[in-house]
Parts: sequence; structure tokens; C-alpha cells
Amino acid sequence: QVQLVETGGGSVQPGGSLRLSCTLTGATWSDYAMAWFRRSPGKEREGLASIDSDGTTTYADVAKGRSVISLEHAKNIVHLQMSSLNSEDTGTYFCERSLERLVKNGRNPLMRYEYRYWGQGTQVTVSS
Repeated sequence: QVQLVETGGGSVQPGGSLRLSCTLTGATWSDYAMAWFRRSPGKEREGLASIDSDGTTTYADVAKGRSVISLEHAKNIVHLQMSSLNSEDTGTYFCERSLERLVKNGRNPLMRYEYRYWGQGTQVTVSS
């Protein structure tokens, strides 16, 4: 059974940074993509950053330049570091995993329908 568990959420002051982690268990296939999505109050879940199992990364405009997604392939852990946070970054952050590599296969790695598994999410609140 595939499970993803996100950790690292909490309260952050504006201008601060966060580092989220997601641990995956139960997955045995070696070609995949993992991504971070966010659901902010009143908004649809949006893709922030993704990484294919070959290390190829993709960032949404809202995350580009202030975010880094990284993968510990052997440990099945994916991290998201994001800096210069503001109130619009408040939301629940989800880790998701696909069944195949997406960029290599010409798919859009920031679209939810490309992913098969996701965790329960971790809450991030940006407030002074």
C-alpha cells in the first residue's frame, strides 16, 4: 500500500522560509515523478514544483526563484524549500506521486490528474 506522509508545516512569519518533507512507503517502481501541491483558502489545489526520478525539476511561476525541490531517491523522500513567504503562501501542502516519469513522457508535471497518490497534507500559515 502506497503511503505519503508530509511533515514540516507550521507557522511562519512573512519573509521567512519553510522546508517540507514527504516520506513515501510502499512504492516499488523506479520511474516516477513527485510533486508538491498547495491548496490555499478559497482556491483550487495548485502545483508548485515537481521532480522526476531522473532529477528533472519543474516549477510553477508562483514558486520559481524562491523554491527548491529535491529528492532523496534511495530513501523515497522529497523536500520542498521555499523562501520569501507571504500570506498568499498560507495553505495545506500536499505531496503527490505519479506512476511514471512525466517530463520525459511529455506530460505536464504540475497538473493534479497526472498523479495517483497523495498524502494528508501539512498546514503552513504565514502570519505575523
